Amino acid sequence: MADPALLNVKLLNAKLNIKQISETAIISSLDELLQFVQLTPETKAFAKLKLLNTPGTFPLRVPVAYAKRIKKGDPNDPLLKQILPVNEESQRHDDFLSDPVDDLNHQPVPGLIHKYSSRALLITTGACSIHCRYCFRREFPYADFSLLNQNLDAVISYLHQHKNIQEIILSGGDPLTLSNRRLENLLEKLAEVAHLKHLRIHSRQPIVIPDRIDQELIDLLAQNRLKTCVVIHCNHGNEIDQAVLESLLRLHRAGIVLLNQSVLLKGVNNNLQTLSDLSLRLYEASVLPYYINVLDRVQGSVHFLVDDEAAKALIKGMRDKLPGYLVPRLVKDIPGKDAKTILA
Repeated sequence: MADPALLNVKLLNAKLNIKQISETAIISSLDELLQFVQLTPETKAFAKLKLLNTPGTFPLRVPVAYAKRIKKGDPNDPLLKQILPVNEESQRHDDFLSDPVDDLNHQPVPGLIHKYSSRALLITTGACSIHCRYCFRREFPYADFSLLNQNLDAVISYLHQHKNIQEIILSGGDPLTLSNRRLENLLEKLAEVAHLKHLRIHSRQPIVIPDRIDQELIDLLAQNRLKTCVVIHCNHGNEIDQAVLESLLRLHRAGIVLLNQSVLLKGVNNNLQTLSDLSLRLYEASVLPYYINVLDRVQGSVHFLVDDEAAKALIKGMRDKLPGYLVPRLVKDIPGKDAKTILA
């Protein structure tokens, strides 16, 4: 009898119209994803899913490289839960917003967010290889702030004028969805701002498509004038397979500082063993746990919410279980504050 998993891959190949399925291929159909992870109406586990068949302006999007790590036939898989559109997303709540961290009110020029005195954040692109259902920018109007040449010139001019800014943060979307050539052009312009000292890149690419971390990118980051830190986004130890481990170690060996930010998510990682295992797995990859964020209250994410007191108890448990350098700080982004608020 033919291997069902192989049949699913062949079916996905045909639907994506490619001869050989690629790790970087994107699954964007709910039917394709469910077939790929072996959850179809014919399986008993399918009945446990409460699916959102029309996710609207925030469609399903997941790379094959990531989907391969999802346990087949398991509707409770923590990786699947992060990317599967469910009916709870359609519920509206008064205290859940489209811009929960107040980014839109802190853009002195299009695409540049300047909330904190010594650092500014650049929206490099609206593109992302994976659509995490809890994303706090899932309703961000990227089309209004695209980093076109004229906008980039305005950003660089603003940075030249504000000498208190010492660190520039590349965000999005995901900045590592940009080509190496576009990144090189951007980094060259940023390096011309003499008072900038640090470059921070927030990216989920090393986790979801580890092949993106090619030697050209590593050389580009390592040879940049600015002291460079890559902050990855990993929520569960199962996200770190051998390919991810090797890509992170290559960055580390090139002298790139590696930190991790997680989001505390109900049903995904809100238990002590899972968080402890994640910290240990990150450390194997030479990544230090940095922050674990309580959920930013963006519309459509209420089913992921873990209350602050439960979150604090988890951090206390981690302190009892792990060395201090493997315990991330529990933080909350509160609009109007000078920095993230540390809860524990």
